[in-house]
Amino acid sequence: MRKIIDLPAGVTVFERGWLSANNILLCDEEQVTLIDSGYTTHQSQTLALLEQSLPVRSLDLLINTHLHSDHCGGNHALQTHYPELQTWIPPGLATAVECWHEDELSYKPTGQNCERFKFNALLEPGGVHHWAEMDWEVHAAPGHDPHSIILFAPEHRLLVSADALWENGFGVVFPELEGINAFDEVSATLDLIEQLNPAIIIPGHGAVFSDLALALSLARKKLDVFAKNPDRHASYAIKVLLKFKLLEWGSINRQEFDQWSNQVPYLNELHLRFGNGHTINAWIDMMLAELQRSGAIVVKDGVMHNT
Repeated sequence: MRKIIDLPAGVTVFERGWLSANNILLCDEEQVTLIDSGYTTHQSQTLALLEQSLPVRSLDLLINTHLHSDHCGGNHALQTHYPELQTWIPPGLATAVECWHEDELSYKPTGQNCERFKFNALLEPGGVHHWAEMDWEVHAAPGHDPHSIILFAPEHRLLVSADALWENGFGVVFPELEGINAFDEVSATLDLIEQLNPAIIIPGHGAVFSDLALALSLARKKLDVFAKNPDRHASYAIKVLLKFKLLEWGSINRQEFDQWSNQVPYLNELHLRFGNGHTINAWIDMMLAELQRSGAIVVKDGVMHNT
């Protein structure tokens, strides 16, 4: 049985799953803050969770740990629902958000969705902010995403780790898929988290956990495997991207899925780098077969179903 972890007063975690990142609600008498907003197709669920938790209060501040679609896809809906809402983002992609360059923001290349949103200020690494009656340090956490940040409250040794550290690993190292060395950045971020020595970790996906030593050990073993065999990391990443889309759809006809995958620039680029001479359809077939063998999807009468 999983150990129940008591969070400090004013901190609530909405554990969402894998299509939407976890949302963290920070409340005090002065301000209500939300960390990350989930995926766009879950925006009504995000709003319902907030309204249930905030029956007589508004949301004042929204902050994003990074700008992948599962972490900021609900920004537009929240900004529409709460007109006075302030939104803070990490600085790396501020110009891309301001001009809404979907290619640079990765949404169009990956075939994912994110409605245009605005921001009011930047979450600069090195900054300290006061939310839920405690100080939060902003730390750069490159690797999974070069512009990601993590948040640490020293008073309670509480860490919001985003996708830099999960209980059983970390997020896909996307720069590596583009030929940019980033496994060392993942390692450095894990070292940073070890130095911070949190007692409670709120990950971007999955349950809140407290066994830092075990999580770091699992993450470093996974990182070592990927660093020694980048093709294995690429295969893992491709299956994550395919599974993510199936999570969004629930089920889809295989012909429609092939039409989508053939038009996704990122998948085509990955096929050129890691396809090993297979046609893109044959290569996708191999990835889907692995997902099916693992029980992540079920195929029946030509229709693929997420499980």
